Amino acid sequence: MSREVVFGHSPDSDDAFMYYGIASGNISLKGYEISHLMEDIESLNLRSEKGELAVTAISVAHYPKVSHNYQIMNCGSSVGRNYGPILVSKNYKKLEELKGKKIAIPGHFTTSYMLFQIFIEIECEVEFMHFESIINSIKNGKVDAGVLLHEGQILFQKDGLTKISDLGELWHENTGLPIPLGVDLVNRKFDEKTRKDLTTVFYKSVKYGIENEDAALKYAMQFGRDLSFEEARKFVRMYVNSDTLSLGAEGRDAILKLFNLAFEKNIINQKPVIDIMHPKY
Repeated sequence: MSREVVFGHSPDSDDAFMYYGIASGNISLKGYEISHLMEDIESLNLRSEKGELAVTAISVAHYPKVSHNYQIMNCGSSVGRNYGPILVSKNYKKLEELKGKKIAIPGHFTTSYMLFQIFIEIECEVEFMHFESIINSIKNGKVDAGVLLHEGQILFQKDGLTKISDLGELWHENTGLPIPLGVDLVNRKFDEKTRKDLTTVFYKSVKYGIENEDAALKYAMQFGRDLSFEEARKFVRMYVNSDTLSLGAEGRDAILKLFNLAFEKNIINQKPVIDIMHPKY
C-alpha cells in the first residue's frame, strides 16, 4: 500500500514547472503516492511553522523560524544572479522620492521584505498585501510603490510602472553572491533515508522539466499569470536552471550571508544551522 506525501508549492510558473515531472507521472517514488498543495508563498511560509507538509517551498528568509521542522534540499531553489525582487512605482522614479510614502510588500516573511529591510534605508510606511494585489494597488493609488516578485518582475512595464531598484542587483553589488529567494524543504519527521528519497524524486522532477521544457511550460502556464509562451520561458529560465538542480557551496554561502546581514540588522534574533539534504545522483 502506497503512503501519501504532500508537496507544497506556489502557483507560480517556476514552481509548477519544477513539479511537472511528478505531475505528469513520468517521475515517481516507489511506495509513495505524491500529491501537491498549491498556495501562495506567504501561506506556505506560515504553514511550514506547523510542519504539516512532507516537502514545501518557502521564502528562504523564513527558514530561521522553521529550521527545527525542516531541512533545506540541495535542489529546488529559486536563485537570482544579479536580479531579484524589484521596487516599482507609477509616479516616482527615484528612491529618495519615496520617503514617507506607502510601499506594498508581498508578505512579512518573504525574502523580498528581508532584502528591503537590509538595503532600502528610507523612512516609509510598509503595507503587506498579497503579491497579486500589488500592481493594481500601485496603479489605483492605494500605495505609492511596491516590491514585485514572480511574473511581475517581467510584466511591470506593460502596466506603466517604473523600476526604481532591483533588490537582487543591490545584493550582488554588496556581496558578489547569487541570492536564493526561495528554497524547498524536506520534513525532519522522516528518517534520513526517506528525506534523501524525497529529495531525489524532486530533483528528478526538476531535471525532467528542464529536459522537456516545452511540455513543462505548457503545464506550468496553467498556473501562471498573463504571460505569453515566450515570456513564461524567459521567467522560468530565470529561476529554474543549474542553480535549481544544485544549490551548491555558493548558494549555501549566500544563505549564510543573508542571515548574517539580517542578524546584524536585528531582523532575526538567531541564525540557523544550514544542513543541506542532497539527492542521490
